[in-house]
Amino acid sequence: CVQPSVPPVPNYKLSMSIPEWLQAIQTYMKMLQYNHTGTQFFEIRKTRPLSGLMETAKEMTRESLPIKCLEAVILGIYLTNGQPSVERFPISFKTHFSGNYFHHVVLGIYCNGRYGSLGMSRRSDLMDKPLTYRTLSDLIFEFEDSYKKYLHSVKKVKIGLYVPHEPHSFQPIEWKQLVLNVSKMTRTEVRKELEKFARDMRMKILKPSSAHSPMKERSRGKSLSPRRRQASPQRRACKRDKS
Repeated sequence: CVQPSVPPVPNYKLSMSIPEWLQAIQTYMKMLQYNHTGTQFFEIRKTRPLSGLMETAKEMTRESLPIKCLEAVILGIYLTNGQPSVERFPISFKTHFSGNYFHHVVLGIYCNGRYGSLGMSRRSDLMDKPLTYRTLSDLIFEFEDSYKKYLHSVKKVKIGLYVPHEPHSFQPIEWKQLVLNVSKMTRTEVRKELEKFARDMRMKILKPSSAHSPMKERSRGKSLSPRRRQASPQRRACKRDKS
């Protein structure tokens, strides 16, 4: 019996709990496999509106090609759309190992008072985490501890905002609302910053700092509404994803 080459896209069933649903999504991503080829099959510009990125996610489900960390985040958002109790937000890591810097991103999940993640990586403990962490800092420290096993030191952690559940939104994803230079902070300081940020996120009082390049961010007095946003130069993501 030949295995089908295209894994079926998971469908949410009312009988499923949210952890079961997230597990089904992660299992699907693992079936697509991690892309070790060195060629990125899907172009993902982080400055694109959500609607465009969701089209790319649809293409991923049609093509069933191997994916890397950034594609997994976009696919995770696409597959969890329509589950308003599940909040999704990007978590990016910059690490240092053997004289080189590495970048990695996962999709943070918040639901029912617990944190977890979805994602893809070369390393099984640097992608999905179960929805069991009581605080955002517990989740981040779990990733930091996992990195230590591979002798990677985490230099920076960037946390984005909750991604809207509206797949046709012209709003871009806010990738880095909070940037922590964790290598120069104590865990107590990191925890304090993360918990304040997580509380503000839950209260939905944070507004995008800017989904634009740093230069545009500094231009005061100009409208930063998505409609008038200029296309930013493509930024390399997941570069050297030693994740």
